[in-house]
Amino acid sequence: MIMLRTKENVLRQNAELTFKYNRYHGRHGWLRLTPAYSVKLVDQILDTSPPGIAVLDPFSGTGTTPLSAAYRNDRGTGVEINPFLAWLGKAKVARYTPSVLTEARCCLDEICNLVSARPILPIAPPLIHDIQRWWNDSELTFLCTLKSAIDDTVTEQGQIRDLFLVGFCRILMRLSNAAFNHQSMSFRGGNSSQPSLFDHDMDFWGTFRKEMLFVLQSASDNPTGEANVLSGDARDISSCLSGKYDLLITSPPYPNRMSYIRELRPYMYWLGYLKNAREAGELDWSAIGGTWGVATSRLAQWQRPDNGFWPTSLMRALDDIAHEDNRSGLLLSNYIAKYFSDMWLHMQQVAKVIADGGTVHYVVGNSVFYNVLVPVERLYADMLHAAGFEDVQISPIRKRSSKKQLYEYDVSAKR
Repeated sequence: MIMLRTKENVLRQNAELTFKYNRYHGRHGWLRLTPAYSVKLVDQILDTSPPGIAVLDPFSGTGTTPLSAAYRNDRGTGVEINPFLAWLGKAKVARYTPSVLTEARCCLDEICNLVSARPILPIAPPLIHDIQRWWNDSELTFLCTLKSAIDDTVTEQGQIRDLFLVGFCRILMRLSNAAFNHQSMSFRGGNSSQPSLFDHDMDFWGTFRKEMLFVLQSASDNPTGEANVLSGDARDISSCLSGKYDLLITSPPYPNRMSYIRELRPYMYWLGYLKNAREAGELDWSAIGGTWGVATSRLAQWQRPDNGFWPTSLMRALDDIAHEDNRSGLLLSNYIAKYFSDMWLHMQQVAKVIADGGTVHYVVGNSVFYNVLVPVERLYADMLHAAGFEDVQISPIRKRSSKKQLYEYDVSAKR
């Protein structure tokens, strides 16, 4: 039986979920990619569970769930298909010894002394399209010089280099002209190739030092539990996991055509995870919900598998979106169909790795295309029920935007 809770407490819950945790400003806030309410929500779910359990996040993203579980002395595991996020998650959940942090501080002094002692040959900037939108000339020169200094000083792969790359990513976005204060990334107005009003007053190297000291301070706050982030595909998680899990907490990509590769590309280009737009499109296509670059053209030829999960409510929405009056309707219909086809593969895999009596929580948002509401939360509930889960419940969390139909939900069930 599937239960839908009322929306009467949404405003109160929304206020609670935006509460700024102290922990959020530590490792959770390393790259400002994790909303504070996400950390709060994960901790709320964990607090309703017994201690010492095995917790899984098959869409690990920035590592929120495994890190929160480890801070609670649970065993947290994340699975992530994006190689940059898998690296970041591993860096966030790692334990850092005092000797590692001391050596990292020595390297920080060495880098700063190196800069004052002699000129440093900058690396070539990455091949990001229209890179001047992101950083003006002085900022770009500094970032290329800083990356060169890090590469020359911290040459070995390991925890110390990871910490410096986190610090590099932090200042990368601090100096950028990108704005992340709404659903999708945009660029602030003005010609970013020209120096801004404050450029001559900003101490780039001093700012980097402050960012690094923040990273090192938060790295000293080690979680007491075990945590790990694995590289893997959520549609085939049983191949990279061993044993059973008591609790799943995750927030998969929403079917809203927002490309997570697009949002992450500055980090991925600078750190070498992407070299060109073709690679970005290929990675987006390999992920669930990807539509950027080559993924868009491939959707036009994609065919629905016969063994998918195609309830009447989904088929009706797909037909309405594909209507001939809707521009790109057929493409968007294919996009939504592929999304739910992939999620059905995932749900069948989840049924194999959750222990009897275990609980799953999916934080998802519904979508609207051409005024056609896609009831994502209901479809998730139906898939969980079809995959063998019981006591399926749909709980509204918060409003997502000014559109009155768009909400986020916690879809939970028991194995």
